[in-house]
Amino acid sequence: MSNLNANRLFTASCFALVTTAFAFAIRAGILNELRDKLGLDGTQLGLINQMVLGIGFPIATIVGGLLYNELGPKRMVWIAFACHLLGILSTIFATSFEMLLVSSFFVGFGNGSVEAACNPMIAGMYSNNKTTMLNRFHVWFPGGIFLGSLISQLITSMGMSWQVQVGVMLIPTVAYAFLFWGQKFPEAEEAGQAKLTDNLMGMLNPLYLFMLFCMVLTANTELSTQQWVGPLLESSGAKPMIILALTTGLMAVGRFYAGPVVHRLNPTGVLWGSAIIATLGIYLLGHTTGAMTYVAAIMFAIGVCYFWPTMLGFTGEYLPKSGALGMSVMGGMGMFATGLLQPIVGSWIDSARQSAEASGLTGPAAELLAGQETLGKLVILPAILIVAFGALWFYMRKK
Repeated sequence: MSNLNANRLFTASCFALVTTAFAFAIRAGILNELRDKLGLDGTQLGLINQMVLGIGFPIATIVGGLLYNELGPKRMVWIAFACHLLGILSTIFATSFEMLLVSSFFVGFGNGSVEAACNPMIAGMYSNNKTTMLNRFHVWFPGGIFLGSLISQLITSMGMSWQVQVGVMLIPTVAYAFLFWGQKFPEAEEAGQAKLTDNLMGMLNPLYLFMLFCMVLTANTELSTQQWVGPLLESSGAKPMIILALTTGLMAVGRFYAGPVVHRLNPTGVLWGSAIIATLGIYLLGHTTGAMTYVAAIMFAIGVCYFWPTMLGFTGEYLPKSGALGMSVMGGMGMFATGLLQPIVGSWIDSARQSAEASGLTGPAAELLAGQETLGKLVILPAILIVAFGALWFYMRKK
C-alpha cells in the first residue's frame, strides 16, 4: 500500500472519529434542552446516553473485533457510515424518549464500528509507530468535541433548536464517506492480524484482564465527567460547553504531540501520572466556582488526555497476540462500562438535587450542590487508578 493511500485512509479515519466526537459533544450540549422540551428526568437522559455509549458502541466494537478478519476494514467503515446516517436522521425527527433510544443506538453502533475498523487498520499501516499514530488518530476525538462544543454553544446562543445541532453531525459524516470512496483498503492479514483462536488466547493473559479492569475506570473518568458537563457545571459560574471545549482542545494538542511524552515516560509512566493529575482535576472541579472552574478543567484535561489512546497503544505493543479483537474489546469494555454508569450518574444528580431542595436550597444553589456531590463520587474512579497504575509501573519495570 502506498504512503499516499495510507495517508488518505488515515485522514478519512480522522473525519470518521470527528463524527463520533460531534455525537458526544452535541449530545452533551442538548441534554438540558431535551430535559426541558421533552420532559425527561436525569435517569432517562442517562439511558439515552447509555444507548450510545454502553450498548450501541460496545456491541459494534466487540462484533467488529470478532469479524474484522472476515469483513476487513472496508466493509466495516461503510457499516459505520450507514449507521451514522440512519442514527443522525432519526434523531433529528425524534419526538419521544423511545424514538431517541432507537436513534441513539444507531449512532452508537456507528461510533463503535469506526473504532473497530480504524484502530487495527491504523496500527497495521503504521506498525513501527503504533502508539504515536493511534494518539494522533485519537487527537480527533477531543478535537472534534472541541469543535462540536463551540458549534453547540453558538447554535444555542442563536436560539436555534437542538435538531439543528444534531444536523451538524452530517458534515463530517459525508466528508469521511467521500474520502473513503474508491480507496484500496489493506487486508486484515496485511495489518498483522492473528487467527481468532490466537487472539482469544492472547486475551486470557492476566495482564490483558487487568488492563480491561483499568479501562473501565479510565473511560468513565474521562467520558462520564465530560458527557454530564452541562448538568454538573451549569450553576458553577462557568459555561459548561466552554469548559468542554477548553478541556478537549487541550487534549487534542496533547495527543498530537504524544510521541515525545510516551517515549520519555513509557506507556505505564504516562498512565500512572495521568491518574494522579485526573484525580486532582475532578476534585478541584467539585470544589471550585467561577473562574477557578476553568483552572480545574485544565488540570482535568491534562489528566485524561492520554488515557484512551495509551490504553490501546499498550494493548498493541505489550499484548500483540490479542490482535484486532483484543483492541476492539478493550475499547468496547471502556464504552460499555461508561454506558452502564450513565443512568447511575443521572440518578446521583436527581438524588443530590432532591436532598439539596429538602434542606431549603433552590434553583442554582441546589443545582450547584448536586453537581459537586456527583463529582465527589466520580473522583473515586481515578483515585483507584493511582494505585492500579502504580502497581503496573513497578510490574513492567521488573519485566
